[in-house]
Amino acid sequence: MLRPRSFAAISPVVGKTRLEQFDYGQVELLDGPMLDQFRQNHTFFLNLSDDMMLKPFRVAAGQPAPGEDMGGWYTASPNFDPPRNMTGYIPGHTFGQYLSALARAYAVTGDKNTQAKVDRLVKGYAATISPKFWNDYCLPAYTSDKTTCGLIDAHQFAGQRDALAVLNHATDVVLPFLPPKALNRAEMAERPHPNVAWTWDESYTLPENFFLAYQRSGDVRYRELAIRFLQDDTYFNPLSEGKNVLPGEHAYSHLNALCSAVQAYLVTGSEKHLRAATNGFNFVLSTQSFATGGWGPNESFRKPDTDALAKSLEDTHASFETPCGAYGHFKMARYLMRITGDSTYGDSMEAILYNTVLGSLPIQEDGQSFYYSDYNNDAVKGFHPDKWPCCSGTLPQITADYGISSYFRAPGAVYVNLFVPSRVSWQQSGARYALEQRTQYPLVPVTTLRVLAPRPATFAVHLRVPAWAGPKTAVRVNGKPFASSLRPGTFLAIQREWKNSDTIEYTLDMPIALKAVDSKNPDNVALMQGPLTLFAVNDVHARFSRAQLLGASQKSQGSNEWLVASQRNGNITFKPFFAIQREHYRLYHQLAS
Repeated sequence: MLRPRSFAAISPVVGKTRLEQFDYGQVELLDGPMLDQFRQNHTFFLNLSDDMMLKPFRVAAGQPAPGEDMGGWYTASPNFDPPRNMTGYIPGHTFGQYLSALARAYAVTGDKNTQAKVDRLVKGYAATISPKFWNDYCLPAYTSDKTTCGLIDAHQFAGQRDALAVLNHATDVVLPFLPPKALNRAEMAERPHPNVAWTWDESYTLPENFFLAYQRSGDVRYRELAIRFLQDDTYFNPLSEGKNVLPGEHAYSHLNALCSAVQAYLVTGSEKHLRAATNGFNFVLSTQSFATGGWGPNESFRKPDTDALAKSLEDTHASFETPCGAYGHFKMARYLMRITGDSTYGDSMEAILYNTVLGSLPIQEDGQSFYYSDYNNDAVKGFHPDKWPCCSGTLPQITADYGISSYFRAPGAVYVNLFVPSRVSWQQSGARYALEQRTQYPLVPVTTLRVLAPRPATFAVHLRVPAWAGPKTAVRVNGKPFASSLRPGTFLAIQREWKNSDTIEYTLDMPIALKAVDSKNPDNVALMQGPLTLFAVNDVHARFSRAQLLGASQKSQGSNEWLVASQRNGNITFKPFFAIQREHYRLYHQLAS
């Protein structure tokens, strides 16, 4: 029988923040590509068989296990032989992420069928919890971390009453299979292991969800576990001192580990961990990123001030682990924006959104999943060779998070971070207010915000002014120019008494620019307009001069195609990543003289 622990009062956050998130249910996405992608993922996982999702746990527990095997990474297989054959790699590994995504989707939509599915999955999982599952399991920290996330989200966002008691039991069972502290991959390799996959476990990512479990339950053992698994010695301590120790590390998991450092600051007030998180993320933004905002070719960070990124354009098609990387990136940017109020983190979210994850191919019925964005000189979109990989779990999570990434709040203020069709609502002076945003941005560089107010009220609307914004960026309030200078890389505050149907029209000047792949290759450049990275499609061998690329023009306002004159091939079509399907495409171009 499951018994909840005796919980103390839920602990408040200690670390100071300038901004806060809205709740999932306070932000509604309106018709547009982000809502389409969210609905697609929500519907897919709502319809995915409960029996199939629970089967690896039931089989391990020796229980009846109806339903088909999902296969791929998700179902145990005697053929698992890493790295040659990854079938059966991590049975049940994404269950917690699917559960988390469904819980968040319920919080967004209020859909009772989704809530009922979350309830069934938690109860079904609870009945299978057994040490048998973890016997001979190569990545216990990796999978249990995701299950922790799913259970705390089921409790917090879908109101599943048993979820914390289930988490308590699941934690008791997995703890003997976890190491005594966070181990890096070199330390894992020094331990006895039956195959190389056992050296890949990610115990250094555990603290984030343990800290969240502590905040949501008040159970101090989760706080203690979080502190136990902080990777201070080889990661956070040097990062806090400004040492860039990222090169050579696994990219996604080590960015994800930075989220643990942020949570250490929020829960304990540790300034050291805030410095580590800030420095680490800024190293990613400044030394590891392609023009798209993506990072980590072949899933590893590269040595700065070298031509490593440029070389990857020729030697790999695995350029950016997209749904996973975007999910971790959005989390880190949200955390640091909340703490600092710095709009730079919003710029980075915007780049990742339009240039990577919004262009992910949909998950297929058989578990084929989009995994890598390909920046090779001859690139094409495709699926991971194994079904149900890790990115099948993070894609529904990040699409459920689109709303909470779009707006932030502070006393007497709403911050508009992403320019997406949406509506954010809040209570003020005993009444419900809302801000509704209508836009075709970034294909049309204008967004219009309308205030919905039952009675006049004074508050501030803060608009993110991107660092790339040109001098013609302008704001009009109720049709009149807003008399204030706009500084790129900041938020613009519009403080006034707002009445129902007051409008803000925000026009963003999106200049054409070229961005070199790295400092060693200044003439190997990507074409950009505002936040959009543009890819040459079909004729990937065309050559361009600097002037020709800078002369790129959108076919028409709202079009997802740009035309660029080439040296010998006439006009070449360029598209943003989300508009590319199965065409061959190219991101970087070596400038012709």
